Amino acid sequence: MGSRRDEPLPEGGSLDRQLVEVRAVCEKMIAERDVPALLEMIAREGARLMSADRVSIFLLDRERCELLSQVTLDGQSIRLDARLGIVGACVMTGQLINVADAQQDQRFYPSVDAHTKYRTKSVLAAPLRSPSGETLGVIEALNKKRGHFTRDDEEIAKALAAQSAIAIETATTLQALKQRLDKLQAENTQLWKEVEGRFSIQNIIGTSEPIQAIVRLIDQIRDSTVYILLTGETGTGKEMVAKALHYNSPRARGPFVAINCAALPENLVESELFGIEEGVATGVKRHIGKFEQAHGGTLFLDEVGDLTLAAQVKLLRVLQERVLERVGGRTSIPVDVRVIAATNAILDNAIRAGTFRQDLYFRLKVVTIHMPPLRRVREDIPLLANYFLRKYSQEMRAAPKKLSAGAQRCLTKYDWPGNVRELENEIRRLVASTRRTIIGEEDLSDTIRAAFHEGGVSSTEPGGSLKGAVEELEKRLIAEALRQSRGNQLQAAKALGLSRQGLIKKRNRYGLKPT
Repeated sequence: MGSRRDEPLPEGGSLDRQLVEVRAVCEKMIAERDVPALLEMIAREGARLMSADRVSIFLLDRERCELLSQVTLDGQSIRLDARLGIVGACVMTGQLINVADAQQDQRFYPSVDAHTKYRTKSVLAAPLRSPSGETLGVIEALNKKRGHFTRDDEEIAKALAAQSAIAIETATTLQALKQRLDKLQAENTQLWKEVEGRFSIQNIIGTSEPIQAIVRLIDQIRDSTVYILLTGETGTGKEMVAKALHYNSPRARGPFVAINCAALPENLVESELFGIEEGVATGVKRHIGKFEQAHGGTLFLDEVGDLTLAAQVKLLRVLQERVLERVGGRTSIPVDVRVIAATNAILDNAIRAGTFRQDLYFRLKVVTIHMPPLRRVREDIPLLANYFLRKYSQEMRAAPKKLSAGAQRCLTKYDWPGNVRELENEIRRLVASTRRTIIGEEDLSDTIRAAFHEGGVSSTEPGGSLKGAVEELEKRLIAEALRQSRGNQLQAAKALGLSRQGLIKKRNRYGLKPT
């Protein structure tokens, strides 16, 4: 950055008075946050204080080992090797340089004058060093108005350079932080648009009447803060509906926190939900629970029927009073959370069995949304299958694939005990394992093809209870997931949307072996 000043300080001014002026200039510099404006100020005030025809600020580009200066006289920029010229010598040595006749100095680099059409006579260059000792560049004064640069000018240059380095480093850091913040905000806005688009109500797939009724209900209640209970078999899309409710509500920019209650060990349920204070037990550190994490947003309690009775009591209090106490704490903490609970169990049975509180049940089910099993909305199976085909073809960078008519008939006929999650996993496997663009009946899993040729899988027995049918479906789903994962319980749990511990609990309940 370069500048001219036609009004030098009056002759006979003392160094002390000039240094006082330097300090006044420095106060202005520290307040300037715009880097180009700051460099212009340093150049302008430097020319005035040292009675120079021009002052330029060269900043060091360490990666390229170059010095860059923007010349304000004609708007040209100068970029030169940091090892060349008098300014280069100043950078390399870190020493102030005062040259009375630049044309006679071996270090002089005439190409700059040729570029700017300017004739350099006298030069005073001082390094710009940060408080940490890092060289940021050089402040260079050219052509003293009267005579040559003096010892007083050198002191002024040193003082100005020291303060300028601090101001430049501060402004540059703040500018970089602002640019980073602007970039993060832009990325955040874009991500929010993608998330909101992904969970848009219009993106819920299904033209069947049960699914369309759910879509209409979501649209009606999305702006309210009422508690919602989602029911339905495993894999029917309860969490997807919870996210649609959250991301289409006024709480969309708040957190969405999900927790699988069935996966929580009994001794950790309360601390995970409500938090725990430090020192409750040896080695215990302070932990913020899911309710506090979800403040201002939505808390999704999956498998709420598996909560312990002690946790249910605390949960009921939080829902009623909207305050909580951490485990081991005495302070009441207000929380603003919309709670959406989900279960694949029949809570009426749990209430009769004494394992679920009736008052909590009524508190949670202000609005109930029942997610139908996939076998009840068979007309939606081709739509879902083709959606997953497009999704995983893009994710795996595979050629677009289609289902043959025979494959679609097989998929539609199958009863899908694992519901949408099982269908999604089947399509993901097909995209990964099938090279042809048309997926045929022969590419489907043995279970699906066998069910088609045997006339369909009967998911319920005539006269059987609904609870028994649900348990039988869950048992078969777990067995199939374990078979497909070859006994890998972590992989099977992931496919089922369970934790490993949750899978083990259910496997033990049904007497299933890992392999």
